[in-house]
Amino acid sequence: MTTRRRIGAESSATRAALLDAAQQLILEEGFAAASSRRIAAKAGLKPQLVHYYFRTMDDLYLALVRRGAEQNLERQARALSSPHPLRALWEFSSDPTGARMTMEFVALANHRPAIRAELGAYAEQFRRLQSEALAEVLERSGVDTEAFPIDALLVLMTSLSRLMVVEELLGLTTGHAAMRSIVEQFLTRFEGPVSSADSRSVSGVEITRTRSTTTGGSSSSNDALPAGRPGA
Repeated sequence: MTTRRRIGAESSATRAALLDAAQQLILEEGFAAASSRRIAAKAGLKPQLVHYYFRTMDDLYLALVRRGAEQNLERQARALSSPHPLRALWEFSSDPTGARMTMEFVALANHRPAIRAELGAYAEQFRRLQSEALAEVLERSGVDTEAFPIDALLVLMTSLSRLMVVEELLGLTTGHAAMRSIVEQFLTRFEGPVSSADSRSVSGVEITRTRSTTTGGSSSSNDALPAGRPGA
């Protein structure tokens, strides 16, 4: 009779350290670099511990997807419950670390059906929660959601913010300042101007801004790129 090999507990600090090491390697060098041996070395652990906690590398990748997605669901919930949910969602979606991890996961999902299914399921959950929160904001603002469907606005906001982050990772910034100005006008129209404070916390990420100018009734901001946790 064969016995099923025991897998390490999910609450283990060692397991978390392996996931942290895998995440760091992926961010630094991509999934191709995240072998069991290199992950263990990065974590300062023995290589055999990787397969004690994860039967296969796909199991490790899935655990990484789930951990990141759950963390980001919590961050998004805080963002959407903030006094400025649209702005918080925009800044949450503009997280460069999250964009880099998403790019890596999408590339991996092209060859791993299980990971593709996991990413799709979490993406639907993210979009549903976003849609519910945005519906309340638009209703308060008197926006005609037949002319401007909620899901279409969400696709525009989240895809545009991520695209700009990806382009900036590649060194392309042409048109970004003008686009951010348009987004700022949109956000101000529906949620009012930003606080005059030099910094504020949005969706669990510290965002640094310049004070709004009063000349000509315009405002300007200089957003520091948020360094958030990776996720779907």
